[in-house]
Amino acid sequence: MPRFGLRTRILLTFSLGFLALSIFLAAITFSFTKSTLIKQRERASIDQTYHDASVALNALNSGPVGGQGVINTLTAYGIARPLLNYQDAWVGSAAGFGDDAIPSAMKVAVINNQTPSRMVITVDGAHVLVVGVPLPEVDASYFEFFSLTEINDTLRSVGLSLLFAGFITTCFGVVLGSVASRRAVKPLGDAAQAAKAIAGGRLDTRLETSDDNDLRVLANSFNDMASALQLRVERDARFASDVSHELRSPLMTLAASVQVMQARRDDMPDRAQSALDLLVADVSRFQGLVEDLLEISRFDAGAIRLHLEDLLVAEFVRQAIGVSSLPGTPVTVSERAEGLIMQVDRRRLARVIANLIDNARLHGGGEPEVTVTEAENDGEPLGHVWIAVEDHGAGVPLEERHIIFERFARGAVAGRRSSSDGAGLGLALVDEHVRLHGGNVRVEDRRDGEPGARFVIELPAEEVGV
Repeated sequence: MPRFGLRTRILLTFSLGFLALSIFLAAITFSFTKSTLIKQRERASIDQTYHDASVALNALNSGPVGGQGVINTLTAYGIARPLLNYQDAWVGSAAGFGDDAIPSAMKVAVINNQTPSRMVITVDGAHVLVVGVPLPEVDASYFEFFSLTEINDTLRSVGLSLLFAGFITTCFGVVLGSVASRRAVKPLGDAAQAAKAIAGGRLDTRLETSDDNDLRVLANSFNDMASALQLRVERDARFASDVSHELRSPLMTLAASVQVMQARRDDMPDRAQSALDLLVADVSRFQGLVEDLLEISRFDAGAIRLHLEDLLVAEFVRQAIGVSSLPGTPVTVSERAEGLIMQVDRRRLARVIANLIDNARLHGGGEPEVTVTEAENDGEPLGHVWIAVEDHGAGVPLEERHIIFERFARGAVAGRRSSSDGAGLGLALVDEHVRLHGGNVRVEDRRDGEPGARFVIELPAEEVGV
């Protein structure tokens, strides 16, 4: 079961808390109101019953009026539901409110035990309070029925009012919880944005300090971490830059010496020529590695400046391949892509294509193919172009596709390569350069079903004349 987010948990806490509080207060209020109304009704009913019983007693003591005469007298006074047990005879005035309606236990208590009693009963589906008073002086017992319908109606109105008040209170809790959750989560959102900015290369990003003691600790800790990270990255970048610059001088001397030796290559024995060939290859590889390190250090230092110009995509790709390590690489351009232009830094994007060609040459197991097409599902007018480089190698496993563009990442495929060339910086530079141009690069399987990898560069572009 997925866990709710912090903001949702705060909102639920406030909402459920106010709901529980509303239910608790409503239950207490309803119970207290109900108890008060019933007690008041019982007290008034008992007082009324004793008063009417005294009237009945006086009537019976004044003369031989009989039970029916007493009931008629009480009815004349406005008593709605009197009931009299006189000399074991029951006399009443209201249908349905006779001796059958009185529970046997109450009859025994009032008539036999001569004990006043009251009880809530149900008559025709309505709650009724019956009060019984013994009249031992005349061998009689007096009962009177009181309707509780008004109390039930009042309690129903009170219940509806409490329900509405609980709804309003819960809504207030939701609003308050929403405000509180936003305020509580805002510092975390600021920290997340700052962390995202740092991950994007803005190492000078810091959190603003707060007057709140708890938030001040969070901000200070985050800022200390960011400062330490910035110092570490700058130190590493400076180290790579310094090392690269220091290596260039002896490397240039070594390259010049190799050129002198190549000029006299024919004068050397076969073994010396083989050793010279290995030396030439390693020096060339060493030069490429130093140049890559210098370029990476420029990225880390933020010293990259693009010199943008409008270029026809297809023409530029053909020119970039023409000066690459495999100038004969076939290029397929779609009809619409022939008319696409893009605004890019010519030198850096040419380096991107050259690196992908070199990658395919070293690890692709055959001649690569380059395809230039408009981006799929791009809408009208076109806004992006795809430059795809396909090879015939073993491909890139799914679990390595998210790390293959990281620096010095060679992956498990490196163990199966036929060549040891490359230091894992070529694809990292591809990713850096493409992102600087507002695009992205990815790797996927070939679409024709054959083994191999397909590297796709997606860059902003537009049609000529649009």
